[in-house]
Amino acid sequence: MAMMQRNQTESFSTCRRTATMGVVLIGLLLSGCKTFSPNGGMDLVAGIAGEELRKDVVAIRTADEADAARAHVDALLRKPLTAEAAVQVALLNNRGLQAAYNALGFAEAEMIQASLPPAPTIKVERLTNPFEIEIERRIVANILSLLTLPARASVAADRFHQAQLRAAEETLRIAADARRSYYRAVAARELAGFLDQAKSAAETAAQLARRLGETGAMNKLDQAREQVFYADITAQLAMTRQRAARERERLVRALGLWGGDLDFRLPGSLPVLPRKAQTLPDIEAAAVTRRVDLQIARIELQALAKTYDLSQASRFVNLLDLSGIRKTQKERGTGENLDTRGYEVEFQIPIFDLGEARVRMAAETYMQAFNRLTEKAINVRSEAREAYRSYRSTYDIARHYRSEVLPLRKIISDETLLRYNAMQIDVFALLTEARQRIAATNQAIEAQRDFWLASVDLGVAVVGGGGAGAGETSSVVAAAQGGEAGGH
Repeated sequence: MAMMQRNQTESFSTCRRTATMGVVLIGLLLSGCKTFSPNGGMDLVAGIAGEELRKDVVAIRTADEADAARAHVDALLRKPLTAEAAVQVALLNNRGLQAAYNALGFAEAEMIQASLPPAPTIKVERLTNPFEIEIERRIVANILSLLTLPARASVAADRFHQAQLRAAEETLRIAADARRSYYRAVAARELAGFLDQAKSAAETAAQLARRLGETGAMNKLDQAREQVFYADITAQLAMTRQRAARERERLVRALGLWGGDLDFRLPGSLPVLPRKAQTLPDIEAAAVTRRVDLQIARIELQALAKTYDLSQASRFVNLLDLSGIRKTQKERGTGENLDTRGYEVEFQIPIFDLGEARVRMAAETYMQAFNRLTEKAINVRSEAREAYRSYRSTYDIARHYRSEVLPLRKIISDETLLRYNAMQIDVFALLTEARQRIAATNQAIEAQRDFWLASVDLGVAVVGGGGAGAGETSSVVAAAQGGEAGGH
């Protein structure tokens, strides 16, 4: 009898030590759980926006934050809009960007959820018969989940870091889109203003030709040339105004404006060219280091490496549960209680599945991510070189138009007008020169626009934030070819 009591005492002490160790283990795991950040993970996004864009970003989640952002936007819209102001308005007012920040909040919640230990399962069983009542209480803990919790929490933290970088990438994309839309809208407005002035001059010339024709001082051929020149300018102006309206609406969408905000003012001309172009000899290294999408790919590879290690470590074990059991038996006649305590370990024997398939899939997934990262790094280098060449060539073209072509065109136009007034040339030569000067001015405005678009694409190639705008830098060549064809 004494031996039985001693064994029961030792068994109870063992169970108590096991329970104490379990409580300590759970306490340590709970102490390592993640908590929600004060700003919803926006610190990294704000840091990248501040360093690369010199702009403020905010995830609007309260009425006070919404009021502060609205006040800032209103202050910017009261003045003629600049490119920098347009970017800031987009970062504060674009609802698509706010939706990306909401996705960041979801990612943080998923990280917090993944860092929590699995909740234990409590099971109570009551059995009765005519002689006794049996009550069994069982607490089941998933030991495998507890053991792998640090690795899974580390992977979840990597995924959250990826989500932060994706939110930063979306911020850069919105900023780049706003800049492109701004430059296109201002260029279209400048071109419409120039054609409006040309239309006024052509209208005056057409009216003069009509009066001269009525007096017999101008023949019908010269009158028709003046009239068709005026008609061409009118058609060009109508198309340019329609394009200006379309580009303005694209800018409105990029900035997220509506209602009373639509009457914002744009300047009449593009910003002047910088005195000299940037020199970036290490642009490839800068792009590989700073590109946000490359950072996302690197973190993906890191997370997959941890997942691969976890798959290898747990390849033979898919189920490992530990149960603490307490059973109470009560005899109906005597009313005596008999308590028994113990534990139960449940695991799966890997007879057929040795985990080779899971390990192989994890290895192939890792190598796939590695190859994609290598491909992206190669492409980033090429994109950086291409963007810089485009930037330099558009700068040289725009500078050439402003410093060479337009001054020479003005001299030719002035001299042609003097000779026409002196009756040394006919009206056809004068109109030909007018058409060529209008074409050169159009090309100069588009060349200047293309340079600013190329500067945006250069920033995107180095930092990230979406694909470069296509189809714009070739417009100068196309316009030049069209101008030469139309001048003869």
